[in-house]
Formats: sequence, C-alpha cells, structure tokens
Amino acid sequence: MVTRVATVAFEGIEARAVDVQVQIAPGIVAFTVVGLGDKAVAESRERVRSALIASGLALPAKRITVNLAPADLPKEGSHYDLPIALAVMGAIGALPADALAGYCVLGELALDGTISPVSGVLPAAMAANARGLGLICPAATGPEAAWAGGDMDVLAPRSLIQLANHFKGTQVMARPEPAIAAAGGPLPDLRDIKGQEGAKRALEIAAAGGHNLLMNGPPGAGKSMLAARLPSILPPLGPRELLEVSMIQSVAGELKGGALSNRRPFRQPHHSASMAALVGGGINARPGEASLAHGGVLFLDELPEFTPQVLDSLRQPLETGSVMIARANHRVTYPARFQLVAAMNPCRCGQALEPGYACRKGPNERCVAQYGARISGPLLDRIDLRIEVGAVTAADLILPPPAEGSAEMAARVAAARALQDARYAAYDLTGVVTNATCPASVIEAVAAPDPEGAALIRSAAESMRLSARGFHRTLRVARTLADLDGEARVRRIHLAEALSYRGRAERPAQV
Repeated sequence: MVTRVATVAFEGIEARAVDVQVQIAPGIVAFTVVGLGDKAVAESRERVRSALIASGLALPAKRITVNLAPADLPKEGSHYDLPIALAVMGAIGALPADALAGYCVLGELALDGTISPVSGVLPAAMAANARGLGLICPAATGPEAAWAGGDMDVLAPRSLIQLANHFKGTQVMARPEPAIAAAGGPLPDLRDIKGQEGAKRALEIAAAGGHNLLMNGPPGAGKSMLAARLPSILPPLGPRELLEVSMIQSVAGELKGGALSNRRPFRQPHHSASMAALVGGGINARPGEASLAHGGVLFLDELPEFTPQVLDSLRQPLETGSVMIARANHRVTYPARFQLVAAMNPCRCGQALEPGYACRKGPNERCVAQYGARISGPLLDRIDLRIEVGAVTAADLILPPPAEGSAEMAARVAAARALQDARYAAYDLTGVVTNATCPASVIEAVAAPDPEGAALIRSAAESMRLSARGFHRTLRVARTLADLDGEARVRRIHLAEALSYRGRAERPAQV
C-alpha cells in the first residue's frame, strides 16, 4: 500500500504540485528518498527519523521508500520534511488514512519534532487554494498562509504531536489570522533637504510616472538623501502589486513573522554585488535584488563603481520587467518591474565640474569621459531622467526648512497615478499601471502631442539622435508631466521639459 501526501516544488514564485509517495514493504531495513532531490532533501530522512522518535513513534524494521513525483522535476529545500514525516505516519497507522487527503503540506522538522519555518509558504498557499486544498505549514508562517483565502483551511502546528492530536480530535487548532507588518516608523521626509529644487522636481516626476532616474553630482550634494526619500512620495502598493511583492519576499525568506506590508520595497545593494546577487541565480536560482525591488525602487549608489557586466545584466529586466534564470535542467522566471534610481559622481575624484578645479590625472574632460565610459550607452538609453545635482551652498543650509515636504508632493503624485490607473484600465493592459510601463504602441496614442509639440519632438529626435527607445521614453515622461498638470493633451512645454532631462547625455549629430 502506498500513502500519498501533496506538497509543492518552487519554480520562481510558481508552486508546482508534488506528490509524496511512501511505501513500507518487507525487505532490508532502509530509508530511501528518490525523486531528483538536492542535498537538503536527501538529508531529510535523518531529520524525519529523529523527529518521529522524539514524538514517540518508532520506524518499523522494514524497507521505507519515499518517492517525490514527478521524478524529473528538481526538488530543492527542506520543506519536504513535514510531508514525508506525515506520509510515513499515515503508512504506519499513526494518523487516520484519509486525514491528509485534502491538504498540501510543507515544513522543516527539528530533531525534537517541532516544525521550523520555511520559505515560500504564501505561493504554496495560493497554489493549494487554486487546487481546492487546505494547507499545513509551520506555526510561524501561518499568518502568511492565511492571506491566500478567507475560506481556506489552514493548519499551523508547532510540532508533530500537536498536529497528530488535532487529527485525533484531542486538540483543536484555530485558523491563523492574516498579519500586517507594523509600520517601521515614518519615512525620511523631503523637508529635510534644503535647496536642490530641480532635483526634487525630477524626483516628483520619477515617482508620478515610475520613471528611472540618474543623478550626477559632486560628493555631499545630497543624491543619496534624495533617493532615500523617494519611497515617502510613492503611493502604497495596490492589491495585485502587494500579492506579487509578498510572494517574491516569501520565496526569498524576507517575510518576517508572516506579516505583509504595503510599503514599496527599497533595495540598496553595495557596488561590490555580483551578477547573481543583483539579478538572481546561484545554486538554487534565488531571486536577486532586482526581483526583491519589484514594485518598488532599486537604488544603485556610485553607479560607475559597479562591474560593467553586472550593470548590463539589468538591461533586460528594465525592458521586460522580469528575470529569467536558465539552468541546464530547468528555467526560473522572477518578476522584476522595479524603478531604477542611480547616483554617481562626475569623475573618480568627484570635483571635475567644479569651477577652477584641475584634475591631477589630466584634463577634466578626459577624467569625466573615462569614468562615465564604465556605464554603457544601452543602459543609459533606458534611463528616462538624467539630472545634475549641484553642490549645496552655505546660503542654502542656513535657510529654514522648506515649506513643502513629502506629504504635499505625495498628494500630487497620487493624483497623477490615479489618472494613469483610469487611462490604462480602459485599455485593459495587464500589469500596466504607470506611464513608464506603457507599451510603445499605446503611448503614441495617449501621448500624441499638439502640432507645436510634434514639430519640437521631430526636430529634437534628429538633432539629439534619439533612438526609438529614447523617443518613446521621452513621450512617456511628457505624458507624466501632462498628468501632473492635470492636462489631457501633451503640449510643447511638456515635451521641452522631458527633452531637457535627456539633453546632456545625447550628443548632437556631427555635421
């Protein structure tokens, strides 16, 4: 007789069904796990054996074979411990034969029989709910699983004994309640920054349309302070975005206590980050910083200090909004629709643009060109807003705090985002909520300029040698500027401002 328990294997944030099959038969005493499992799965038999003994159960002196079907699907992680243990308990009669039929199970076992938390409970719960199953998961991740559906049967035991008592009717476990992460204090406010009105304007445009932003300026100009305050003017996550972001965080083990938060992610990797750390990869193809920033902000400080190959690995995610990690035996796709904000100095010494400064390495122009050459042209072409952030003067610092802070700017951003939501809902575009993510064919329709604007963009496209991507990104920024002004039509003034944010990087054609 074969006992079966349902569990899952993860491919990105997708949870694929796995059938745990246990057979106990006469023969040489052995405990074998098959089904293309990794080292953690192979070691599960020792954890299961110890947990069962600690719970007062002894394995029979027979041949125990565990098969994880389908056998050609790679199995990774320690969450197979609990389904294997429950299938063995069902096979030896320690649990009712039909008790586990309606559940998907995942959890790691400690040697004393307690159930330890694992990653990926939220996508597993979503997949189980779609298949009409309940879920058995560790107690620490129960609040996370409860978000999958209000009518879904969720059991979150602390130990094998507690779960066995529940099925025997001697102890009843209550359904866990969905948890919301406590606010981690107020976000940094733009009122803290004196001066830099042009940079604040660019930050508002970037927040309103979801545009990528590059700030170039000397050390101490406030670039990192500006980037850190971008989340304070971004709207909270919508229901669909919240689910996607939480599923990525669940797979990565980033959900603390199973509690979800509607704050947008803000990731700030160090410039020594590897390609696998930035876009994902490694032995188990884990999500990288680009995916963990999905729905939020990826801030790259000291942009030219990143390895050029690492930076260029962001070109595909910036275009498609996803990362595909290919391996010899499987492929994993993670969402990666993030907003890139980058900061850099004009040169390695940082003072090349200061009046009267002479670089020790040679002419200032050569120092700037050599440093900027570390950033490829195709990556720059994907950045909508490129601004220079000048040094703050003493006259700015002695002024009182500005009257306008993050709250006032966030209200304007929310109004512009509301216009975009209504506009793209009418086009029935999946996943398109901002101007920055609008397809080229649609942006040409919704951002069609007036005659004066059309003449300007035509002239600028030739003189600034705009690529097709640069042309459409300029239209997207112009559409955002019109939304901030509450205007239905893109006008010449909007296109002129949008072009000014690309002007320094685009060289005029040589005659």
